[in-house]
Amino acid sequence: MGCCNKLCGLKAGIGAGIAVAILGIILIPVGNNIIRETVTKESVIEPGTTAWDNWVSADTPVYRQFWLFDVQNPQDVVENGSKPKLVEKGPYTYKTRYLPKENITANPENHTISFLLPAGAIFEPSLSVGSEEDSVTSLNLAVAGGYKLFPPWVLEAAIKLNNVSLFQRRTVREILWGYKDPILKGTLGLFFPYNGTYDGPYSVFTGKNDISKVSIIDSWQGEKKVSFWNNTYCDMINGTGTRSGPRKNKEPCLIKALFFNVFRSVSAEYERSLNLKGIEVYRFKLPPLTLASPAVNPDNQCFCTDSVVSKNCTLAGVLDISSSRGQPVYISLPHFLHGSPYLVEDVEGLGPSEEHHVTFLDVEPTTGFSLRFAKRLQVNMMYGPSKIITVLKKVKDYTVLPIVWLNETASLDDETADRFKKELLSRVDMLETVQFTLIGLGSAALVLCTVAHCLVSRNNKLV
Repeated sequence: MGCCNKLCGLKAGIGAGIAVAILGIILIPVGNNIIRETVTKESVIEPGTTAWDNWVSADTPVYRQFWLFDVQNPQDVVENGSKPKLVEKGPYTYKTRYLPKENITANPENHTISFLLPAGAIFEPSLSVGSEEDSVTSLNLAVAGGYKLFPPWVLEAAIKLNNVSLFQRRTVREILWGYKDPILKGTLGLFFPYNGTYDGPYSVFTGKNDISKVSIIDSWQGEKKVSFWNNTYCDMINGTGTRSGPRKNKEPCLIKALFFNVFRSVSAEYERSLNLKGIEVYRFKLPPLTLASPAVNPDNQCFCTDSVVSKNCTLAGVLDISSSRGQPVYISLPHFLHGSPYLVEDVEGLGPSEEHHVTFLDVEPTTGFSLRFAKRLQVNMMYGPSKIITVLKKVKDYTVLPIVWLNETASLDDETADRFKKELLSRVDMLETVQFTLIGLGSAALVLCTVAHCLVSRNNKLV
């Protein structure tokens, strides 16, 4: 009778083990579905969600760092046509995006939300190598701009009348944010106007009806496309700002973003997985194909707008955005990273580095939140030979000259990281712990009870 009770108890243990293990297995898809629904709900851009609080006004400070190129031999370039010798000065750091979005208007009929993005920049001396009053010898923006905007004889007369040259000495503040120019009789600056202005209006999808669309730009200034490239493909507005949206799984994929600094959409490719303050993130980087020549990347053919600058569309690494800026400005990655070799060879003092000059985005794979990013771009202008303009007569060839490169960057701080891990990741970890504990306990009970059952049965037979 006792043996019978033991066998019955062991059989019950086997059944319980199987039941507990099955419960743990069932909790895997059920738990994943709970997590996915929770993340999806909190990722929608609407009042009351986690995404809304971070979207209206970023908790993490965003900094824009500038490195300016100081020309060491301006007279030698003008008088002998020598290569410009450059020395990088920086960073000069400004806090940006500290103002909340304005004129926020929900559009429930198509699940979008529109807003204005106020511009502002506060100089941060503690994060800078010097003051905004530091002087830099740089290309004369009016001369370089007038080179393509005016007839040569008009520009030559203006240069002589105002006693200016190909290069000028200006402060960091003037080059970045503007100064009164004697030739153009107006305010010139690479990032003028800025403070007190607005970008937009933007319209983005909230993700309410389709979470895969969250933060994707629907329109800008009321238009579904930009109008700078005169090409349907290049004028398309594709992608988000710095968010990718939550995923159904954690597999890395392609992220599309719209960089209004260059007025074009770009794609970031997955590189590797990283640990950021105890949080797993996926790093996405701007691939070399982004600014490759049309010969390598045919999708870039419509961005080739100047046969002289692009050397008949064979030049890699430079994007002409003159049509969007009203002056001949060329965008590249810092130090002409991923550009044609002769861009670096035409000047002295550059050293492209993948580590320091590439654009990247670190995304938490479950939520799609960007926890760290660095958007790096270089602003260049061009000058070339002329038989009429005196300061250009000794110039031997067209040169795309770096003026400044910038790094717009942000990273979650320790407090935000701890809150993120507590509110989301700890719950995910706890659920996974429960799942695998149940599977482990059930499996152990199943094995132990099965072995014990076999031993008791064998002993009964021997007796």
